[in-house]
Amino acid sequence: MIHAAASIALLIVSGAMVAVFPRSILAFLVFQGSLVAIYVARIPAWLRALLLGTALLVMMPVIGAWNGYYLEVATQVGIFVALALGLNIVVGLAGLLDLGYVAFFAVGAYTWAIVGSPHGNIVFGGGFPLSPWAFYLFLVVGLLVAAGTGILLGLPVLRLRGDYLAIVTLGFGEVIRVLANNLDKPINLTNGPKGITPIGRPPVPPFMSYSEGFYFLVLLIVIVVILVNRRLEDSHIGRAWEAMREDELAAQAMGVPLVRSKLLAFACGASFAGVMGVVFSAKQLFINPESFTFLESIGVLAMVILGGMGSIPGAVVGATVVTVLNLQVLKGFSLWLNELKNADVTVLGYNLANLPTQLEPAKYERMVFGIILVVMMIVRPQGLFPARRRQRELGQ
Repeated sequence: MIHAAASIALLIVSGAMVAVFPRSILAFLVFQGSLVAIYVARIPAWLRALLLGTALLVMMPVIGAWNGYYLEVATQVGIFVALALGLNIVVGLAGLLDLGYVAFFAVGAYTWAIVGSPHGNIVFGGGFPLSPWAFYLFLVVGLLVAAGTGILLGLPVLRLRGDYLAIVTLGFGEVIRVLANNLDKPINLTNGPKGITPIGRPPVPPFMSYSEGFYFLVLLIVIVVILVNRRLEDSHIGRAWEAMREDELAAQAMGVPLVRSKLLAFACGASFAGVMGVVFSAKQLFINPESFTFLESIGVLAMVILGGMGSIPGAVVGATVVTVLNLQVLKGFSLWLNELKNADVTVLGYNLANLPTQLEPAKYERMVFGIILVVMMIVRPQGLFPARRRQRELGQ
């Protein structure tokens, strides 16, 4: 195990690597790996919190000043961490397989997109977009609307479980996407496949750029989501979810209210997605139905499975690994391969300029995720950072 001095040294070295090589993907991956190493190190809790706080609150913004792309990656990681933590409640704690989770993300995104853009004038007649300060109010509105949508999904599936539940939630996700794609008449609510733009951004402190402002906002939301998850996990509601996941009949016999517990699970998980949907729409300035496809739900589910179902650290690590793999590793490998092709490099007698464009790694991200999940199910089915109960069940 890593101890205190090694943890501090690793963090300093990784930060120095990024400073010297600000455009190196490998250097930034070392920095991200140092955060995981600090988390698992045998050091006092206060020192762990101090090192992680220094890395995320000080070093990450400085790294973003050297290379803004890193701050963009960190913000995207934060968004998917919150989404994975929300789905972890539904799938990991309550044992309800939800394949339409991105629907709640879409509901939150459209909630702010409509009122935070000139498109609101078409829907409501005038007075839009709302003041940028209204964005912070709509974080709560997006939470409530998404939670209500989660309850609406939960009501018709209360008696379903397993494959049937997965099919119904998958259909719900597709229904939301199709509605967003077609609600441009008779009332133009979503502007159909054209999407909505420009979407207003929230005000940030004058000494920050928008990229820094969104990074700190997402980081704050992720911290709140982690604290809420931790409290829920240790509460009687969390124990009811775990009992329901293990055996619904036994849980009901022991007095667990299944209806209320399932609805709470759907509502809590959906609320986190709704908040991040509001942030996502403001950050991107443009959304359309193609931002919320079924593959996005599968991607978030892959994060939860990879990290370890029911585990809060697992959801964080799983979301980080999948997002970085998608945004940095595969795309960076494709760019490096293209540079070799353009330089007319020959490897083992084969000229890379003749390599087909179909073999670019970035085009195979879903295949790579699939391979990773298959390998994980064979080698480490409990995930990278499994919950203690799950780890004991699998005898690890």
